Amino acid sequence: MESGGKLYYSISEVCSMTGLKPHVLRYWETAFPMLKPSKNQSGNRVYKEGDIGLIKLISRLLYRERYTIDGARQKIEEMDDLEEQMELELSTATVSFETMDMIKREISELIDLLDRDPMAVDKQED
Repeated sequence: MESGGKLYYSISEVCSMTGLKPHVLRYWETAFPMLKPSKNQSGNRVYKEGDIGLIKLISRLLYRERYTIDGARQKIEEMDDLEEQMELELSTATVSFETMDMIKREISELIDLLDRDPMAVDKQED
């Protein structure tokens, strides 16, 4: 994430990272009960890395996958399956899901090759 290792981010920093407007984030807090940024001593919202990840997921579901707000909220609530969560996180990462899937297949092929003939890697390099 382009966070720079901070623990907390202001609403303006989150808006800059996500391309969203402050009023959208404030509305999403009412529409998505799982989005609950803390408030500092001044009463300003402060977002953690997890909040930013959730905001990116909500944004993806609403704007890319065209879920309704109710549909996106239900999808997030149903995401108790770890594999489904990881797939969604991978698809929002800088490396596409297709690229990760290709790498996974190549690694599996290498493992299969090594299981059959440990010297195969040396033979391929020649």
